[in-house]
Amino acid sequence: MRSRLALLPLLFLCVVAAAPPVASAPADLHIVDARASAVFPLSLEFSIEAESSSPIVDARLLYQVDKMNYAPVTSEAWPVVVPSTMLATSWTWDMRRASLPPGATITYWWRLRDESGAVVESDPHILTFDDNRHPWQETGSSSVSLRWYEGDEAFAAQMLDICDTAVEDLARDVGTRVDRQIKVYIYASSEDMRQAMVYPQEWTGGVAFTDYGIVAIGIGPGDMDWGVRALRHELTHLVIHAATFSPFGVLPTWVDEGLAMHNEGDVDPNFERLLLQAAEYEALLSLRTLTGPFSSDTGRAYLSYAESQSVVEYLLDTYGSEAVHALLMAFRDGAVMDDALMLSFGLGLDELESDWHASLREQVANA
Repeated sequence: MRSRLALLPLLFLCVVAAAPPVASAPADLHIVDARASAVFPLSLEFSIEAESSSPIVDARLLYQVDKMNYAPVTSEAWPVVVPSTMLATSWTWDMRRASLPPGATITYWWRLRDESGAVVESDPHILTFDDNRHPWQETGSSSVSLRWYEGDEAFAAQMLDICDTAVEDLARDVGTRVDRQIKVYIYASSEDMRQAMVYPQEWTGGVAFTDYGIVAIGIGPGDMDWGVRALRHELTHLVIHAATFSPFGVLPTWVDEGLAMHNEGDVDPNFERLLLQAAEYEALLSLRTLTGPFSSDTGRAYLSYAESQSVVEYLLDTYGSEAVHALLMAFRDGAVMDDALMLSFGLGLDELESDWHASLREQVANA
């Protein structure tokens, strides 16, 4: 999930190398109170009160977000400080500029300095940016922590079983798991879920916040057929991105979406008809086109998903799960497209596309 960040008036934010907090200060510079409060999903306010015999001239908030990073990172924020022996100030994280998903975990602490040069740091505090608008209940397994607020325990057990099965199916098919417990938030409707986001698309029904290990999805009583497929889809994105996360390579969209569509379950007949019709009239999109973002045009987008699922199914059927796992690991290690395919299947993208098209023509002939 991409986020945006801008500077607040009179407030500054930077990123520095991570370092453990070390406190050193005389007894007369001390923190009276430090707290954080959220207005979900819009903001998170950190406040500090302190006293000293010398005017306090600097206050810095340091925090770490629990997410996938290439290296440990500590962010630092400076609230406005008017030099005084009694300090009361705050800094607000405006989620309209850099949003967090529900359930994101933040570790934070304060560093203060007074005019005499004395420095003190607070103990680290851990908070969770919870969506406190709903009465959440929680259940879980070794792989998944599931939260829901509408429906009985049988409903929650069903959702948890879907999650666990999706994770196990993916591990079987491509040999990939997440090394941390996945957080899943089941909202009672897509509208409820969109209200947990700052700038949602009007069609959004589920989101995988891949860097955070969090899935949020709206599944109401009448949405079970769609909900099961969508939940498996978003979980797949999360698992695949965790497995291939690195500073070296980029996962092609057709691989990412194809695996997610595969893990939904049986092929949707509407997507299959669209695919075979495009194959019959030689209107298929090239795999090189599908390496990048899919088109915003509805028809081309549907065809992009249908083709991605089809080529991934072809690879699994023809070469097996171990070869597909090898493909993911090659992308993780930084291999470019043709090299990754050659390492995994012994052929480049153009040859793969030719072989796959031949299999589609056979399906068209037999339809």
